[in-house]
Amino acid sequence: METKDCIQSRRSIRRYTGQHISRETLEQIVSLASYAPSWKNTQVARYTAVADRAVIDRIANECVLGFAHNAGILQNCNLLVVQTILVKRSGYERDGSFSTTQGTHWESFDAGIAAQTFCLAAHDLGIGTCILGVFDEKKVAELINVPSTQAVSALIAMGYPAENPAVPQRKSAGELLRFIG
Repeated sequence: METKDCIQSRRSIRRYTGQHISRETLEQIVSLASYAPSWKNTQVARYTAVADRAVIDRIANECVLGFAHNAGILQNCNLLVVQTILVKRSGYERDGSFSTTQGTHWESFDAGIAAQTFCLAAHDLGIGTCILGVFDEKKVAELINVPSTQAVSALIAMGYPAENPAVPQRKSAGELLRFIG
């Protein structure tokens, strides 16, 4: 798939078929996602694949802060990927001081780049994804035993698409772009 087509056709998929995603396919997606740029090439993104239906259901029932929409997506997905980041790496110097005025926001920036790269790689392989942001990261971390050197940044529901959502209206370049000079 051409890059432009991949970007323009990727949608958040919230309904999935029952088709299994193989370990090899997931490894291919993570391998491609590893090319996402990061602060000083720190490559802080990590991925925990949760295929255990009972664990996914517990996350859906106990960790989405009562947001039924996210619970429904999780209960329907074939695989859940919990994206974590190594803490105190993005935006930091080796001595622990910040390199940037962005503080800990740079961790989120790197996580976002990695998550989108992951989702584009999945889309290119015919797998739908939906990045979920409404959840209790501490509860998720406890439930799947995330190491203390990492923090949960996103939940990515995955599966082969059972829907083909329409393209939502996009803002024009003129609305999004400002020139100086």
